[in-house]
Amino acid sequence: MTTGSSAGPYSAILFDIDGTLVDSNDAHAQAWVDAFAEAGVTVDRSEVRRAIGMGGEKLIPNVSGIDPESDPGKAVSARRKEIFRQHWLPQLHAFPDADRLVSALHDRGFLIVAASSAKRDELKALLQIARADRFFEAATSSDDAEHSKPDPDIVHAALDRAKAAPQDAVMIGDTPYDIEAATRAGVASIAFRSGGWTDADLKGATAIYDGTWDLLQHLDSSPLARAARPAAARG
Repeated sequence: MTTGSSAGPYSAILFDIDGTLVDSNDAHAQAWVDAFAEAGVTVDRSEVRRAIGMGGEKLIPNVSGIDPESDPGKAVSARRKEIFRQHWLPQLHAFPDADRLVSALHDRGFLIVAASSAKRDELKALLQIARADRFFEAATSSDDAEHSKPDPDIVHAALDRAKAAPQDAVMIGDTPYDIEAATRAGVASIAFRSGGWTDADLKGATAIYDGTWDLLQHLDSSPLARAARPAAARG
């Protein structure tokens, strides 16, 4: 656990899902590598891994130079989706205490909203894997935003769903793209190391924790120690 300046109280929590609640970043990376390989394109897996957290429209040109709107780019994106859903999704598991953390935050009165770069159908499956879907009152995906993280579009969409002002929300994520997107939207952020990034990479977060289990253990001393509104005040 590493804490920065104290902040809050907040009324809404915007959760990234991949690498934050579900251990899926390596699976996403391998699905992209395999999809590129099937198209005859060799990419550096480490570069792909570091691009996980962006949407495909940013990842594809960053690691391959291919236009994501070209026929080859669209073909790789579609094949990546097939590989991920058919091979990797059934093998994924939630991080320890993911459901307990979301439940605890929900019980404290926070409004819980997903703010993910995943496609809508993938996001639904990931929330089920996390066993936390019942605690989410709204969800935004890459389908709800013109530009993916680190652009702030998804965070803005999540704020709209939560009917929350930027200063009343906090983003929880695992990549520098989550932190940057939140910052550009005027939203504070809490980072997890569970996605494979270092503290230096996650600079700008109000606090950094190992993962769901770590934040749950330190919840009472975290920026989420209290919510702006008790659960009974929701309408």
